[in-house]
Amino acid sequence: MTSPDEPRAEETAPLRVAVIGSGPAGLYTADALTRQRRVPVRVDVIDRLHTPYGLVRYGVAPDHTKIKGVARALRHILEHPDVRFVGGVEFGADLTRDDLARTHHAVVYATGAAADRRMGVPGEDLPGSVAATDFVNWYCGHPDSEMRRYVLDSEEVVVVGAGNVALDVARILAKTAGELRRTDIPEPVLDALARSRVRTVHLLARRGPLQAKFTAPELRDLLDLPDVDLVVDPAQVDIDPASVGRDRDGVARAARTNLRLLREHAARPPRGRPRSVHLHFWCRPREVLGGDRVTGVRVEGTRLEDGRLVGTGETADLPAGMVLRSVGYAGRPLPGVPFDEAARTVPQREGRVLGPQGSPVPGDYVAGWAKRGATGVIGTNKSDAAATVRSLLDDAPALLAALPEPVDLAEVVKGSDYGAWLRIDAAEARRAAELDRGERVKLHGWKAHRDAFR
Repeated sequence: MTSPDEPRAEETAPLRVAVIGSGPAGLYTADALTRQRRVPVRVDVIDRLHTPYGLVRYGVAPDHTKIKGVARALRHILEHPDVRFVGGVEFGADLTRDDLARTHHAVVYATGAAADRRMGVPGEDLPGSVAATDFVNWYCGHPDSEMRRYVLDSEEVVVVGAGNVALDVARILAKTAGELRRTDIPEPVLDALARSRVRTVHLLARRGPLQAKFTAPELRDLLDLPDVDLVVDPAQVDIDPASVGRDRDGVARAARTNLRLLREHAARPPRGRPRSVHLHFWCRPREVLGGDRVTGVRVEGTRLEDGRLVGTGETADLPAGMVLRSVGYAGRPLPGVPFDEAARTVPQREGRVLGPQGSPVPGDYVAGWAKRGATGVIGTNKSDAAATVRSLLDDAPALLAALPEPVDLAEVVKGSDYGAWLRIDAAEARRAAELDRGERVKLHGWKAHRDAFR
């Protein structure tokens, strides 16, 4: 109970927290901070981009409209009176940790895991061999992406990976421009897809259907495409569902669902549709082939031996004019912030950033993929952020005492505000109306964003 002489929460100076990153992890952190009643807070959500929502805006495929609806919930967080959005400010370049030591009692790093992992095979850097993250940025209209980068002039494409992003990439390549017209995909990307010569997409999965990371909804999205044959070798899915076993975290249940869908589909003959996606299980790339550009991929069969993945030595060459690797995300180090090179995350304990000696760095916290690696779904970030905020609030008395009079962030750096984002948002809605393309069409490029809010 509060003593009569102790100031009430609303009478004390607010705890000022900077959240670096405006994706789900960052915004759920802001939400957890503003919902609690232990101490008054003021939260600055800082992002390199002028647009919020992170991977919800620039990672979720444009035809996943239901998932994109998460942005509507995140919008309410940004509109809380104790939350301020500061866009166009890059941590480490426009703003340093030393700057934030003057303006905020605490910093929460929620910068995600934006780097792609590499395959580590010869030819990986040939022209035409690219990271799926770059391709996703392109079709999602990320301002860093050059809209004319992909011409899609090859009939066959190889996608390496068996996660949801790999299936997203394959689906976008296999769909027609007409099927994507009512999405928010940028107009230049839609034009490129309309001219696409891609007819066959090969998906390579190092392990079998029971170990695949894609979810049943993603698989169903591929199965339901009207003009695409999903080709699966019946022998690779001829597995007794009862052999999958049971567990408590839903992994086995998800594997059984995927297996059932694949078995049902493999039992049907291809229908001769104009485009096809071929699922190759137990197959890994050994070399990207080509000279001036990619011409194919040499693949090797795989198997599990005492729980370890090994190659069979049997190889085959798949023709392809483009290779997209989707083998996982990794975090990038932030200037002045401890980083675990092996795990590719910020070292932490209960959300507190740990220094080189393993002790907490006063005032530094981490949430989301930067904290735990690229695991979980969008909703996972909610409980993750709440756990970090609990640690931060436990430290609040010491944090407040260490910085009695913070400087306002606006005195240190100038960025775009939430109103600027709303003007970009309105410009995208107008663009959609002009083109008769649905709710919004994304503006592409930094200049287009700045022009929209000036």
